[in-house]
Amino acid sequence: MVIPARIETWQMVEPGKLLRTSIDMPELKPGEVLVEVAGCGVCHTDVGYFYDGVPTVNKPPLTLGHEISGRVVAGNVGMMGKEVIIPAVMPCNNCDICASGRGNRCLQQKMPGNSMGIYGGFASHIPVPAADLCVVNDRKGMPLEYLSVLADAISTPYQAALRADIREGEHVIIIGACGGIGVYVTQMAAAFGAAEVIALDLIPEKLERSLKYGATHTINTAGKSIKDIRDEFRAYCKAKGLPNYGWKILECSGSRVGQEIGLELLSFVGRLVVVGYGMHKVEYMLSRLMAFDAEIFGTWGCPPEHYPVVLQMVLDKKIEVEPFVELRPMSRIEKSFTESHAGRLEKRVVLTPDF
Repeated sequence: MVIPARIETWQMVEPGKLLRTSIDMPELKPGEVLVEVAGCGVCHTDVGYFYDGVPTVNKPPLTLGHEISGRVVAGNVGMMGKEVIIPAVMPCNNCDICASGRGNRCLQQKMPGNSMGIYGGFASHIPVPAADLCVVNDRKGMPLEYLSVLADAISTPYQAALRADIREGEHVIIIGACGGIGVYVTQMAAAFGAAEVIALDLIPEKLERSLKYGATHTINTAGKSIKDIRDEFRAYCKAKGLPNYGWKILECSGSRVGQEIGLELLSFVGRLVVVGYGMHKVEYMLSRLMAFDAEIFGTWGCPPEHYPVVLQMVLDKKIEVEPFVELRPMSRIEKSFTESHAGRLEKRVVLTPDF
């Protein structure tokens, strides 16, 4: 394979400013490989870093992008030519947190577009550790570019479903069910065997679509108070003969109101899992948590060892990808960021290199 002398990239040179440029091709370190990028998904986190000043570990200039699929073109001879998905978070595999089985929250983890120096996915190539790559042996006809979203948009919901401990026959609420993460959390809840999956969001057409992809019922939250939403949920439970307690709630919107809805719906022996990221603060009387004997906790990324399972779920069509992905050339990155920031994207955009 021919290795170019330089990496072509769209760099964030400062918050709110992108520059197409090229950087030196690095000398690979022991244990690293060079991946030629096939596709990189535009994640809410990237857009937040770009517009809202959410701090990355490495400061600009750097290349954003952490949902990456591609092909190995240099490094470990045994990996050459293999199609791979690069995990969004790659643990050190050598610390107490990793040893405890929580490597997804390793404090020395590497994340493209955040803590890997200047390197990220909105580029032609990226050097990455080889140990945690997810090898794709047979795509079953699915474009490799589509599989980039597995690196966060699909694997994170899998980890969230594990953290929520969703079991066969249980009842689940998804807040922000029509967003880039929420559409996959909804599918994961159904794939894990939930008997009831209530999707909460603002857009009628997308809520209607969610009924085809895991949801059993929807609640449109547009223009409603939190009390209205709670009462509508309770009325549904009463009509269906379901308890309004013991539900597992996954908050995917990262918004203040989404978090407040989740806290309002949390009841006796329930569980609230915070999946979406936001900068807001909310108030909550912790004594309610005590009285309910309920739980609230967060979830971050997904350990690389789970990726093969998630990939198989996608290839077996237990999780649908194509209806929720739009491919665009990487030269449209600025427009894609702008549309994402404004909430105008109908699907998750995957950018493909066209340098």
